[in-house]
Amino acid sequence: MSSPGCTGRRSIPATVRAGRTTTKGVHVREDFAVAQATAADWDEIVEWCAQEGWNPGLGDAACFRPTDPAGFLVGRLGGRVVSAVSVVTYSPDFAFLGFYLVHPDHRGTGLGMATWKAALPHAEGRVIGLDAVPEQRPNYERSGFAAAYDNVRYTGRPRGGDAASGAEAVRSVTPYHLDAISAYDSGCFPAERHAFLSRWLTAEGHVARVLLDEAGHVTGYGVIRPAVQGLRVGPLFADTEQGAAALFDALTAGLPAEAEVCVDVPDHHAAATALAESRGLAPAARFTRMYTGPAPYARLDATYATTTLELG
Repeated sequence: MSSPGCTGRRSIPATVRAGRTTTKGVHVREDFAVAQATAADWDEIVEWCAQEGWNPGLGDAACFRPTDPAGFLVGRLGGRVVSAVSVVTYSPDFAFLGFYLVHPDHRGTGLGMATWKAALPHAEGRVIGLDAVPEQRPNYERSGFAAAYDNVRYTGRPRGGDAASGAEAVRSVTPYHLDAISAYDSGCFPAERHAFLSRWLTAEGHVARVLLDEAGHVTGYGVIRPAVQGLRVGPLFADTEQGAAALFDALTAGLPAEAEVCVDVPDHHAAATALAESRGLAPAARFTRMYTGPAPYARLDATYATTTLELG
């Protein structure tokens, strides 16, 4: 992926300071500033996510930030981090927004909106996606986002399945598979994300499996990773229900009996819902996928679990 300064991206100023008109006439307090987050800053934000019950993956920050470092912003009040947002640009046409948070002590003060408006120019000219918690959906609608569908979080202790992959073979992912998986992924996700996948497939604690047909072509893949609570599966992409089931069973095979797993499933994909329920998972939360323009193309029929709600 291109660096923030490459053609097609507009970099955010290093610091947006208080007492100035920042983005689109927004005024913020004199001791408030928005700037690119450091690695330590983002570790703190991930801790906030855990406290909010978002159940982040244990190594998510290390995988996320390199995708677009200039798109991860924090707001500081008197030098202390009080707000955050990420706007990750994947291509000249598509970006994804997440991690929109304000410290509980500073909610309702306008600092979150100031952070939001400082971040959006980074995705100028692109369709922006996000996953909204129900109580925030009206606010996003006022900012020009429209609902596309819901992602339902299913959680539970997975029951072992007996899915067979037929003529396809489930294999452990190796560096040899990266290019082919990336090419397959670009049909399931709205943009190419080879660099992100190079980290996501191999990060510490992550287990990745790929589904190959008789000719050796990729027909699906999935990743499971440890989280603050239990484990999270995502993405889980496959051409067929049978293939998705075989991948899910391979990813969850050998887990301790008490291990809990969660997956974020597009609500309109009946086969994905059926797979989650057949493995003993139950709905626990709902998030609305929203976009600022027409929903970008992605193979939702092949999506059995979204990668993440933070980066799409």
